[in-house]
Amino acid sequence: MVRLSDRQRFDWLRLARTEGVGPLTFRSLINRFGGAGAALEALPGLSARAKRPLLTPTEREIEAELRQADLLGARLIGYGEVDYPALLREIDAPPPVIALRGSLACLEKPTLGIVGSRNASALGRKIAGRFAADLAAAGYTIVSGLARGIDAEAHRASLATGTIAVLAGGLDRPYPPEHVDLLEEIVETGLVISERPFGLAPRGRDFPRRNRVISGLSRGIIVVEAARRSGSLITARFANEQGREVFAVPGSPFDPRAEGPNDLIRDGAMLVANARDVIAALTPRDGLPSRLPGVFSEPVEDDEGLFEEWAEDADAAGEDSDASFGQALAAPEHRRKALLGALSASPIEIDALIRQLGISLAELQGLLFELELEGLLQRHPGNRVSRA
Repeated sequence: MVRLSDRQRFDWLRLARTEGVGPLTFRSLINRFGGAGAALEALPGLSARAKRPLLTPTEREIEAELRQADLLGARLIGYGEVDYPALLREIDAPPPVIALRGSLACLEKPTLGIVGSRNASALGRKIAGRFAADLAAAGYTIVSGLARGIDAEAHRASLATGTIAVLAGGLDRPYPPEHVDLLEEIVETGLVISERPFGLAPRGRDFPRRNRVISGLSRGIIVVEAARRSGSLITARFANEQGREVFAVPGSPFDPRAEGPNDLIRDGAMLVANARDVIAALTPRDGLPSRLPGVFSEPVEDDEGLFEEWAEDADAAGEDSDASFGQALAAPEHRRKALLGALSASPIEIDALIRQLGISLAELQGLLFELELEGLLQRHPGNRVSRA
């Protein structure tokens, strides 16, 4: 497994905290420039070419975040390090760096997410608590988002065996504020996780990011009470895209809080009435190998080539792929226009763009990166892109 040095961890955190650099761009930069330090040195030139500022935090800001992590007894773990959650590493865009506080032992057990309405009914809370307690007793770790309602009940019911709370803001800014005491109870036996910077109060756009981590950490997601337009259904969608099981507890057709689970069941989610139903569905999956077997199976001393699928792409592009990447950023305007013309609001595979435009992978990646910096490109799971 990868073991980052203190300097590498510092550079990884600084690159990950750069505004405009998401998980997929982070991955691209690491592989194109051989490491986070070299990528940080290249950012000013890339930003100038793309005519879009990339706001990189100062070294003093990163030092302050590291001190805050020490004060809280938290750890900052990079993608691919031994303590990075294995299931989370398998999703298409895993967080490059996560902050962890608590006991890592709960990651050694199979994990299940329980999510649902903040404005849950008394019956919904009881159901969530029963599922969580019974699944915890059966050896599962419960994952949720520390929200009011269903999330809080799931955490409380599984405190004794360890539960995982995923935060939308920084590790030191739990939301809602009244759950600070619950968070401290969770830390005693379980784990609190965040990919966001310390000190960041959660904003609306941070909750979907949190939801993808909840599903990414879980073998399956159980939805208990949720409106049709709710964060819980976003979590279910992420789970489906990540190849995880989606379970739903049915409810009364006259209760708006049951519309979400009932719709999921209609669309193919598994109807469950108790923990036995969930365990029976998951048992055939127990012991299955990772979807990415062999990744990080050999120790390395630096972060060169961490992301194997991108390393293979670079090899296919030839020995001068880094130079080609830089040249592509300064590609003629007609190639940029051709790419923009080939993109639409519907995601398309990068391989299809290579065939359509007749350019090399390295050149295309450079063009895509430039458009991404300008806010004109959106990346999607499955190595697909679209116009933003």
